[in-house]
Amino acid sequence: MRQLMVLATLTSLVATFALAKEINVGVIMPMSGSLAGYGQTAYEGIELAQSLQPKLKNGDSIKLVLVDDKGDKVEAANAATRLISSDKVVGILGEMTSTNTAQIISIADKKQIPVITPAATNDKLTENRTYANRVCFTDSFQGTVVANYATKDLGLKTAVVITDQAQVYSLGLTKAFSEAFAKNGGKVLKEIRISSGDKDFKAVVGQIKTLNPDMIFLPTYHAEASMIVRQAKQVGLTKPFLSGDGVADQTFIELAGDAAEGHMFTDFFDHSAPPTAKSKDFIAAYEKKTGKKEVNSFVTLGADTYNIMVDAMNRCSNPEDSVCVNSEIRKTSKFEGVSGFISIDDKGNATRSAVIKEIKGGKAVYKSTVNP
Repeated sequence: MRQLMVLATLTSLVATFALAKEINVGVIMPMSGSLAGYGQTAYEGIELAQSLQPKLKNGDSIKLVLVDDKGDKVEAANAATRLISSDKVVGILGEMTSTNTAQIISIADKKQIPVITPAATNDKLTENRTYANRVCFTDSFQGTVVANYATKDLGLKTAVVITDQAQVYSLGLTKAFSEAFAKNGGKVLKEIRISSGDKDFKAVVGQIKTLNPDMIFLPTYHAEASMIVRQAKQVGLTKPFLSGDGVADQTFIELAGDAAEGHMFTDFFDHSAPPTAKSKDFIAAYEKKTGKKEVNSFVTLGADTYNIMVDAMNRCSNPEDSVCVNSEIRKTSKFEGVSGFISIDDKGNATRSAVIKEIKGGKAVYKSTVNP
């Protein structure tokens, strides 16, 4: 009798693994081009998370299908179409910028394919979109965090804002910061608009020096931000710069050099203050793989997009049912992520904490955590 039971169990296991499938999950990232630093970093986290959890509970394995959109919105849209039509993905992880993520969502929403973005923070991204989700906070949250920190913690009263008019990320952050700054009694002396790809900011920094604000809010990505702070240093503009998460990567520090010293910004995670047990385990796995202890926040956000997608798939009787997967993503509550505890509401927006850092000696140094 015992032998028959053992044989039945083995037969059941063999049948289960014989039926196990490989399920495609799409990844769209800027792996080349000016935004490659963001995409490569996030994908590093996705890959590590996949290596730590390559299979679903039912034995199905996850295959990552990566497409490089080169940081271009047309390429992002083409990538989404290809992944959905040709690769038959159950879900998509990406992109990093709000502009490119919006292109992906517009296509995925029509095809009922869930998207989880690691770092696209524009508030409007999820409006009237059923299949748009994120693990990052929104611009309205981080813009308010910066304004509150500037006025209440640093005692700054006046500001100049430099906005990249070509990026919805920058426009959204500017709006949130300006409203909160004014509400706290501060005054925005001027908003100066630039465009992605600009390189000569001598007139911009010269104008700011003349206005003599207490601070400069710089809600741009690292390419433009690094050139602005370098050219500001050249003209002797020494007022403090504060930014959003667009400069939350080592590339900004490398590009800006010593001009980055003292720059403050919002971020999602700091390796020196791991918020969860999963954070500590991931840091250990990252160190074992790379030899580095310092885990960038975009690495952790990439990992969390994968982990939450897998968690949602595990909660569906059919993990290939993209409608069910999306529904379960939006039921995520106090998920123990690598970057922190994450809840996702019925609109696809995440509730989570923010971290404030300052660059000192060529390193991003933790200052404080702000909870929602």
